[in-house]
Amino acid sequence: MSILWRRLDAPGHDAATLRDPGTGLELRGTAVFHENGGPTALHYSVRCDADWRTTESSVDGWHGTRSFQLRLRRARSGDWTLNDVCCPEVQGCVDLDLSFTPATNLLPLRRLDLSVGQAAEVRSAWLEWPAGILTPLVQRYARRSVAEYDYEADLPGTTTFAGILRVDPRGWVLDYAGLWTAEAG
Repeated sequence: MSILWRRLDAPGHDAATLRDPGTGLELRGTAVFHENGGPTALHYSVRCDADWRTTESSVDGWHGTRSFQLRLRRARSGDWTLNDVCCPEVQGCVDLDLSFTPATNLLPLRRLDLSVGQAAEVRSAWLEWPAGILTPLVQRYARRSVAEYDYEADLPGTTTFAGILRVDPRGWVLDYAGLWTAEAG
């Protein structure tokens, strides 16, 4: 299953696909956008176990003239590494949230499998873009209807992002609170 989004707050697109190669789930995509003074192209992959828990990820690409190669891993113990460096601040996080794409919201939505009226809070390892660092991100999902969630995220500092996520029956985000909208999928 695949999807294409258009970014609403800056020029850009993101295309993603989810597949099951038989060894768990793999979310792959490419985000191309203009932000922070330059064009950016990022190819990403997030692997999950059968219970939708992130096990590893890669992000390769560039921003302006700067190249990126990031490798993230979550051990069964809950320990995370970024390019083989331990990241204790996100220890215990189950989900990875890539800040530059709506694709990674699919993972906790599918894992939580909330019924209408239910809510849950998760602590994700958030890859901040373009800094390329992992920080903890508390996210709250409350299912309003079959196709909508109230979403909040406590961004680093004192900022809280809040909005409505509209989703399709597979869990892909169709509209991401004024930041992204699906064009095809």
